Amino acid sequence: MSTTTEAANSSTGAPVRCQRIGCDAVFTDDNNPEGSCQYHPSPLFHDGMKEWSCCKQRSHDFSLFLAIPGCTSGKHTTEKPVTKAVSASRPKATPIQSSKQGVGADACPRCRQGFFCSDHGSQPKVQKPAVTEDTSKEPVEKSSVPPPKKRIDINEPRTCKNKGCGKSYKEKDNHDSACDYHPGPAVFHDRMRGWKCCNVHVKEFDEFMEIPPCTKGWHNADAV
Repeated sequence: MSTTTEAANSSTGAPVRCQRIGCDAVFTDDNNPEGSCQYHPSPLFHDGMKEWSCCKQRSHDFSLFLAIPGCTSGKHTTEKPVTKAVSASRPKATPIQSSKQGVGADACPRCRQGFFCSDHGSQPKVQKPAVTEDTSKEPVEKSSVPPPKKRIDINEPRTCKNKGCGKSYKEKDNHDSACDYHPGPAVFHDRMRGWKCCNVHVKEFDEFMEIPPCTKGWHNADAV
């Protein structure tokens, strides 16, 4: 639904979805008091870190980043926020030395933190020498008792935590094509945002949020 259509529906009393980042609630003009909307004014992406510049809350994981509660309150709106590119002073980039010169993925800060790096993504991982165990220590027996299974009410409404989904569902209606999502991971590099799974990258945050999911599967309320 376009913003113009949502604004027209809101004026006629039909429920519409709030366009503020971090809210996503449904509202009407008759039920939109001051303080009903909890949102974030602006995001910031820098060196693999996702941060809400408004409240300085940050996370490396994109799902946890989107789950941070809004820090600002106001009225719901159908107007999309204008996200501005945040300029940050950067030192001049030094040319990446080849692995033959002793500098490669092991010395790259992005690779060492476990993030996707376009400079070393195609390089094979260096096999670390196997650690020999001390045979003098007594072996510790692993517990053979499996963890207790979680009981789920098939009629209980649950929220899917697959990236790009976030829909409410019931387990009785769940099936192998019920969920549209991104397997991931989300990639943030050189002011570009995108998904590695479908190789789609954009510059603006609101464009990134509107990239359509590329995979179908089961809803999952316990996704990591």
